[in-house]
Amino acid sequence: MPRDVVVPDSARAGRGTDPRDAPEPADVPADAVPDASGGAEERPAPAVRRRLTRFGGQWGAMNPVLEPLFKTVRATHPKSDLRLIERAYDMAAYHHRDQKRKSGDPYITHPLAVASILGELGTDDETLCAALLHDTVEDTAYSLDELRADFGDNIALLVDGVTKLDKVKFGDAAQAETVRKMVVAMSRDIRVLVIKLADRLHNMRTMRYMPEHKRQQKSRETLEIFAPLAHRLGMNTIKWELEDLAFAMLYPKRYDEIARMVSERAPRRDLFLQEVIEKVSAELREAKIKATVRGRPKHYYSIYQKMIAKDVAFDDIYDLVGIRVLVDTVRDCYAALGTIHAQWRPVPGRFKDYIAMPKFNMYQSLHTTVMGPEGKTIELQIRTRAMHNRAEYGVAAHWKYKEETNGSGPAKAKQVNDMAWLRQLLDWQKETSDPGEFLESLRFDLSVSEVFVFTPRGQVIALPEGATPVDFAYAVHTEVGHRCIGARVNGRLVPLESRLGNGDTVEIFTSKSPDAGPSRDWLKFVKSGRARNKIRQWFSKERRETAIEAGKEAIGRAMRKQGLPLQRLMSGEALLALARDLRYPDVSALYAAVGEGHVAAQSVVQKLVQALGGVEGAEEDLAEAAVPTRLKGRPRGNSNAGVMVAGDPDVWVRLSRCCMPVPGDDIVGFVTRGHGVSVHRTNCPNVDQLSAQADRLVQVSWSPQDDSLFLVAIQVEALDRPRLLSDVTRTLSDHHVNILSASVATSRDRVAVSKFTFEMGDPKHLGHVLKAVRTIQGVYDVYRVTN
Repeated sequence: MPRDVVVPDSARAGRGTDPRDAPEPADVPADAVPDASGGAEERPAPAVRRRLTRFGGQWGAMNPVLEPLFKTVRATHPKSDLRLIERAYDMAAYHHRDQKRKSGDPYITHPLAVASILGELGTDDETLCAALLHDTVEDTAYSLDELRADFGDNIALLVDGVTKLDKVKFGDAAQAETVRKMVVAMSRDIRVLVIKLADRLHNMRTMRYMPEHKRQQKSRETLEIFAPLAHRLGMNTIKWELEDLAFAMLYPKRYDEIARMVSERAPRRDLFLQEVIEKVSAELREAKIKATVRGRPKHYYSIYQKMIAKDVAFDDIYDLVGIRVLVDTVRDCYAALGTIHAQWRPVPGRFKDYIAMPKFNMYQSLHTTVMGPEGKTIELQIRTRAMHNRAEYGVAAHWKYKEETNGSGPAKAKQVNDMAWLRQLLDWQKETSDPGEFLESLRFDLSVSEVFVFTPRGQVIALPEGATPVDFAYAVHTEVGHRCIGARVNGRLVPLESRLGNGDTVEIFTSKSPDAGPSRDWLKFVKSGRARNKIRQWFSKERRETAIEAGKEAIGRAMRKQGLPLQRLMSGEALLALARDLRYPDVSALYAAVGEGHVAAQSVVQKLVQALGGVEGAEEDLAEAAVPTRLKGRPRGNSNAGVMVAGDPDVWVRLSRCCMPVPGDDIVGFVTRGHGVSVHRTNCPNVDQLSAQADRLVQVSWSPQDDSLFLVAIQVEALDRPRLLSDVTRTLSDHHVNILSASVATSRDRVAVSKFTFEMGDPKHLGHVLKAVRTIQGVYDVYRVTN
């Protein structure tokens, strides 16, 4: 049936008012527009026939809901087909008319918000239409064939790509498969990923309406997958907001502490920043360089990441003043750099020229650090306005789809360069059989900085920071990597594990032997995902039998080390079941995976033990294990524990150290063998085991005396900094707390976890202590430990 034929309602068998079946524009009153909410009661929509899309202008009255979007689109793409975008909105509003979001808002608000995000990034009208329609095929009765007939192949391809990404649920292996599909989809048209990123951004903005476990899962995916991909595509505005939203969801207390410290220092820092901006602007004006100078925004997650990466305190990161200089031409960039270096002394080793050698995500800028007023360091980024636009919006604003796909010369060469990373990902996903390995390679590749080195002929090759000549060899060609036997860097022979630096010229020596191949030791020092995958692939194909034997031996060695029964655990059925659980086709594949280092032998042994019900061991007497050792010299009679035993007030009572109860806790007593009554909190983990001997449980009640003392343990979690422990102990001392023991550990993510155990006469005093500790700079959580 032709799309342009108007079908009566009776012939549509109750389908309702479909935008495709509306009358011609001339027959539609000016106010005949769909309801803004996209509800089922909307009036007949404006005509949306495909044959009208080639005409310019608009007809009838514009839907007021679309006016903000159209205002943005007119500013970024004046030639965009607004009627096509309005048709897409009408179609989406019609098909989502009965659906609501978790927040209670009409569902159409989500695709409209996604389109608005993309409009601000400067995307084309096809991308905006696909954004408006991206959930229709998956969540409504609207089919892909219908969408293709209504809006053409290009928009249908984009919607189909986004739909396929949404169909796979995230999990360990499924997550990697989802990323594989994402890579394949964006290789056909990278706009698929651009839409998906905008979709995830709006979902993160409204994540508060989701259940807690969903918030945690989606936020972790965002930090590990989507934010790095946004960075890879140069979409920094999307990346920064995704990171901050996910950071606030995953670690709300750390986020709030950084936000508090930023707000406390903002006024003083802003005054200094304004002074620096005025001085730089004055210098550039005097040099007759037209420039815009402004401060760089600080994002909470980036501050936290720098604290971890540089292993420094908050003040060392936040007090580093950063400004951005925008000029008109590349020549002005270097002129501005010279002017600033003439005014302030540059810090050696901190200048980077990303204009001559752009980053992987097309980022271009000059970076330098100088010693500014008052001896404070100032970080500067100098770039043209076009470079700034690309740095903020990446491929979303600058991907010239039709021109670059069909063009040649510089445009085509630029497309090839921009797609190099994408082609590398496609190679990985074809070569790597293990989805977890692929995901790990992707994460590694996205998370590291780069160095730029040269071939003997002057070609620039970008490698991960810390890369070696072996990484360089595999970047040149797979066979060069396999046959690499030596390297010369800047004219000098160096070991293969040497680290390469920016500007090094590297020459590789290769073997002509037919048996030449990589060494397994290379996996210990290579940094690039490409090199790692190529080496593992070579061993997978050429050394499978050796790997199988090595894996079998490693598993046996791990079992013998733990004294486990080899014959029972190495039975064919148990190993085959485990291999299938780990997504390997047979036991040999599992052995090979262990031999090649994909899976740890110890992990396989642990899973085997769990699958067979655990290893039998000697049983302990629970009562003896649960009872703390009696202090020597302590009288058995008057213990001053502050607890009375029902029916026997003279029995010796001990407060258990496993849960350290204090007055106010619900407690239970347990009669030990020769050590009186041990008192536990009713929710102590050991109580479940003690309950098996119900005849030894007794009723107890609190009866604190003036000289009663109670053990209390607290845990302090803080963003690590110098003198943190000193400040905490001083605060405890100021509150007359006698510390009996303390332990401090600092994790790799710059979080210091301190545990303090002390005696306290009045448990009510604990609240004042916790409140005082919480006010210490960097402390984002402090609480009583009860087990």
